[in-house]
Amino acid sequence: MSDLFRLLLGVLCVWRLTHLFQAEDGPWDVVVTLRRAAGEGFFGRLMDCFYCLSLWMAAPVAWVIGASPSERALMWLACSGGAILVERVSREHGHGMLRTTAGDGGVGGEAG
Repeated sequence: MSDLFRLLLGVLCVWRLTHLFQAEDGPWDVVVTLRRAAGEGFFGRLMDCFYCLSLWMAAPVAWVIGASPSERALMWLACSGGAILVERVSREHGHGMLRTTAGDGGVGGEAG
């Protein structure tokens, strides 16, 4: 697997996981239930901040796709930074591809 492909794969994985935990309800409202259970403490604040959460989500992804300790450290920061850029672009264009609230017409089917 090429380095560029691993980086792109890592960025997209981190963005998807971070967006799921920070901005979506998740299947059967599992994620929103976790977010409510986290409350106002450290984990609750962590799940409210895309930038913060992306660092935590990028760590295990970088561990899996990195080949050496130094590459894992660089992939950790690069995947988090790339996910933040993807989030900024997707938010700026507001294309509605991912549904963040029930019934807003995004992809994912009917609310239920």
